[in-house]
Amino acid sequence: MPAMDPTISVSKGCFVYKNGATRAGKKASSKRKHSVGSSSPSNLLGTEITGQPFYETYNQTWRQISSHITDLQQRSYARTLDQLVEFVVSQDATDDLLPTAALLTGINQPDHLSQFDALTRRLHDQRSAQVCVLQSRDCSTLKAAVESMVFGLVEDDGGEELGEEEEDVAERDRKRLRRSQCTMKQLKSWYMNNFSSERKPYHLVVILPDFECFSAGVLQDLILILCAHCDELPFVLVLGVATAVSAVHGTLPYHVSSKIRLRVFQTQAAPVGLNEVLEKVLLSPKYAFHLSGKAFKFLTHIFLYYDFSVHGFIQGFKYCLMEHFFAGNAFALCSEYSRALSRIQQLTHTDMESIRRLPSFRPYVEGINDCKRVIAILTDDEYLKKKLPQLLRDCHIHFLLFRSALEFLTELVCDLPRCPLGKLRRELYVHCLNRPLASTSEFKECWQMLSFLSRDEFVGKVKRSLEKVESFLTEEIAPLELGESCAAVLRPQLVEIRRALDEVIEASMTPVTASISEDTRLPSTDISQVASRQELKAQLLQRSKEDKHRQDQRQPTSEFARALQKTLRLIETNLVLDNLRCLQDAPPLHELFVFNDIATVRRNIIGAPRAALHTALNNPHFYLQCKCCELREQSLLVSTLPDLSVAYKLHLECGRMINLFDWLQAFRSVLNGGDDENEESNQEQIDPQIQARFTRAVAELQFLGYIKMSKRKTDHATRLTW
Repeated sequence: MPAMDPTISVSKGCFVYKNGATRAGKKASSKRKHSVGSSSPSNLLGTEITGQPFYETYNQTWRQISSHITDLQQRSYARTLDQLVEFVVSQDATDDLLPTAALLTGINQPDHLSQFDALTRRLHDQRSAQVCVLQSRDCSTLKAAVESMVFGLVEDDGGEELGEEEEDVAERDRKRLRRSQCTMKQLKSWYMNNFSSERKPYHLVVILPDFECFSAGVLQDLILILCAHCDELPFVLVLGVATAVSAVHGTLPYHVSSKIRLRVFQTQAAPVGLNEVLEKVLLSPKYAFHLSGKAFKFLTHIFLYYDFSVHGFIQGFKYCLMEHFFAGNAFALCSEYSRALSRIQQLTHTDMESIRRLPSFRPYVEGINDCKRVIAILTDDEYLKKKLPQLLRDCHIHFLLFRSALEFLTELVCDLPRCPLGKLRRELYVHCLNRPLASTSEFKECWQMLSFLSRDEFVGKVKRSLEKVESFLTEEIAPLELGESCAAVLRPQLVEIRRALDEVIEASMTPVTASISEDTRLPSTDISQVASRQELKAQLLQRSKEDKHRQDQRQPTSEFARALQKTLRLIETNLVLDNLRCLQDAPPLHELFVFNDIATVRRNIIGAPRAALHTALNNPHFYLQCKCCELREQSLLVSTLPDLSVAYKLHLECGRMINLFDWLQAFRSVLNGGDDENEESNQEQIDPQIQARFTRAVAELQFLGYIKMSKRKTDHATRLTW
């Protein structure tokens, strides 16, 4: 009889072959992670997608933006991490109090888990601590908290790269340690065996990233246990506090708080971090991709009114980036100017037609007076390709000028009373893109406030704005490919504004009364001849306007007031009207650089679960795409629909109270297709299988929240939605 295959068994099971295999070391895992990260793009997309120009441009743009955001965020909380590491390393083991750091992270905890990961890596790099991160979901009881803490500290490899033999020993030691053996006695024994006296104190850091989510009793007992052993084990406790320090004092009574030495660390607030990301990355002139005012405002409103998650905002921006580039290869032109020029010849006829369908292309064609050129642009792809370099150049320079003028105007109006246009650059960005800025009431209010400023205040404000633009041109615009062209357009405008400002400085404050010539005087109305009260009212209103006009003409003016008004007019003309134009007045083909599909973003980022559930239950074919669920009309009921869908559509026909027996009869009638010959006589004899299917469908509807069982009437359900 042949020998049985060792993997054949009467019962199902898993067969493990050790073959001398050892646990993958940190070096191997890091190599594997590096190889995965440096491999080709995601396997979810085939080469027919990843090889397209639009995908290459998207991938390159996102990598640059993501790397820029990562570097900015690391620099933003590097100072706090340095202070935390210094606090941990400087602790003395002879102190009887438990050193505790309270890190005020803000209300969005998942956003700040990266900070605790960075703290763990920093401590591992210095090889000065073993780190354990305890989540509240793993510490429902004190026993579970202690086991998780001990297991996490023992399992922490400290970031060290061990040899193969040491890894085998560590792996065997770990396998001998079960959760039930994770006690403070075991931790003390492990610490004494692994760390020699000359290396002490090698701190044991316990991090609680979601302090407020812990049970108060479990947290108090855990801290008391750590305090009882801190003379032998150098514990350091780090608390991630989402609200305020008062939450720590409110959770820990005096007999617990008196045993810890608390130090508070403040991280950067989420709105401040978002403003840094927006102003230094997403609004940076080095990137050709831009968000429209509506899309920009939509993403910021989600952040401010929903979750305060910078990570969520970045993912929303990434979705907008994907939607923009995945519209076709024509959008691969949204890149650096030289790279866009190299991609023009790769465009196909379909890509050229997508360019012709852009909303701004029609006004461009209508502005051409030559019929032959119009026909060539609309029909000849090669002719249009010759025109694209100049059109793309105009768009690039427009957005560079827009960004530079935005710096000037932000500095000019950010600290005005009540801040009509906002005090942040992102607020002014939305105002400028959505509608013509000079025609808004907010802009007129700002200009009126500027005209009321004293000489020193006005001159200082305009000088700071000019210095801001000059530094922006030198640091941000000059290194770019079209930076010189942008500066050549903007600098003459700034010189003209500077000359007008010199006139303001030298102008006299002596008032001058403007004389009124005889021919400019308005005729006064005669109210002696009136026929009715309505005519009297109209004539009095007219006379009040005439008096106001005469008063304005006699209002004394000065050289300073005239020079100030001239400066404001120059700023409005040269910067606001010329450079801060809304999207409707932007150059042709600006849609290649601006994402404006707000409806798609709203539909995919903000879910509508109620509408989705109704669609799924009322018309399952919308999601299942199967022929058996296909309906000619959504109101139809067929037996091939899922049981839950049948029960849902039947319950829509009922009122507030649903009789379960009548519901069951209707359910059976639908499943049988209405073919019961003796339906009235067999109402009491229901197929148990149909009844079971109905019971399950009702339970599912109750779980989804559409009904609940009624306590007022027997065998009735209450409908919860209308």
